[in-house]
Amino acid sequence: MSQGGDASLDVRPTPSVMQHAIRLLVLLDGCGEPLVQGDPEGCVAVIRAELRLQALDFWLRNPDYLAGELLSMVEADGLPAAEYLPVIGDLLESPEPDLHWYPMPRWHHGAYEAIDDAFSVLSAYGLAQVRRKGGIRKTARSQFFLTEAGRVAVEGLRTEKVLSWYTDQVKLVALVAGSDVGSKLKQRQYEQAEYARTKLGTKIAPIHAVVQERLDAVTTQIDSADGAERAS
Repeated sequence: MSQGGDASLDVRPTPSVMQHAIRLLVLLDGCGEPLVQGDPEGCVAVIRAELRLQALDFWLRNPDYLAGELLSMVEADGLPAAEYLPVIGDLLESPEPDLHWYPMPRWHHGAYEAIDDAFSVLSAYGLAQVRRKGGIRKTARSQFFLTEAGRVAVEGLRTEKVLSWYTDQVKLVALVAGSDVGSKLKQRQYEQAEYARTKLGTKIAPIHAVVQERLDAVTTQIDSADGAERAS
């Protein structure tokens, strides 16, 4: 994955509204939680806070940060190294993730990019709904629902040669995110030094080189341990 320093951020193409809408759609499908009583009819999944949706979108559009999270899980014995080290290497070196790398600007609550236009596209086609919960005494919170039609649309994306990348990648995002709320996900993202020291309003720089060094070290350690075991 050919991610360079800050200069490369300036030449990255801006994702289209439709690209953003597709990412949100697959995130709702792959990371949404089951509905409860009182949720709108005709829907099948929900993400109940924009903070969580923004954090998930950050990992989907920044494969090197996603790779770093997966590597941390391997290091903590939360994922099998033999299965996931090749996945991490692919996120870092395959040209395809680079095609889907779209840096996000950092604001007070971390990585953020307005989703209104993209979600309007989904709503217009009946693929998703947004509801606001709260009122005068309590701050309103947006909840994002995937409709039955939206789930059918995601199934269609799985068969598309180009767009199926998103449906595959979102599985890794869901694995990394687990059931953590948005504030917890943002806290984990802030643990990356490059993310935390990004100036407000500027794009968050890649961490490709740092994650690659970590991956090389873990791979060397595993290879050495395997070699010692075979020699014994």
